[in-house]
Amino acid sequence: MSAAAHDPSAGAASAPSADPMLDPSASAEEHEPLLLLASASAGRRATLAAAGIEHQALPVDLDEDGILAAAREAAGDAPLAPAEEVLLLAREKALAATARSEGGYVVLGGDSMLEIDGEVVGKPHEPARAAERWRAMRGRTGVLHSGHWIVDDRDPEDGGTGATFGATASCALTFADLSDEEIDAYVATGEPLGVAGGFTIDGRGGPFVESVEGDPHAVVGLSLPLLRRLLADIGLGIHELWAPVDDGSAEGSAPEDDPAPVPDVPDRSRPAAP
Repeated sequence: MSAAAHDPSAGAASAPSADPMLDPSASAEEHEPLLLLASASAGRRATLAAAGIEHQALPVDLDEDGILAAAREAAGDAPLAPAEEVLLLAREKALAATARSEGGYVVLGGDSMLEIDGEVVGKPHEPARAAERWRAMRGRTGVLHSGHWIVDDRDPEDGGTGATFGATASCALTFADLSDEEIDAYVATGEPLGVAGGFTIDGRGGPFVESVEGDPHAVVGLSLPLLRRLLADIGLGIHELWAPVDDGSAEGSAPEDDPAPVPDVPDRSRPAAP
């Protein structure tokens, strides 16, 4: 399968209206990023932006508990492993974002779960539950599973394959033996309430993760090496998604040290393809 070029003008008529992830003063012609991230995760967006990968975001709100309950019931005596559950949720997010966009994107859905001794530790949501979980997790080692799902929704003339597939990246991480005072202070920040496992490695929770074994990007929910392999399966090189480099040659412009903010894509729901 030949590699599909990332043509800045491709799909311009059907792409949603949003500013690209570029410095407005840059000399490069404005265009729509090809990658659409079906997630509101700041960690995933920051990972892509730091890697120079242009993208837009279209978060979707799904009944994750209901989706998992239905899947577990259907599985019967063959329960789903945590790595399979995160992949299922990543798939549902990618499919939902694809249906709600105007088309022409490579859509990436993602989801993460922390597993400790075979038990899944999800988002605590409530302070009391977060504190209880941290008292149980401290000093222990768990496995963080991050599901990735791709939907190639590009037009065939732009190299689209129509493929929909995914994989899970997992890594082991060991937590520090926190004091009760540290746990209470961390929970009081509100940071752990809405994230898988009740921690973030790229925020206030960073000092509480002693070590990571495996792909470090998987801890924030997006494995760049895995993304590269998934894109290759649809004939797309990850370098084709890189933002144009502003070398400061344009009048009044200068190289940027920090990535520009990533725009959200308006939810412009379209009927699902038959």
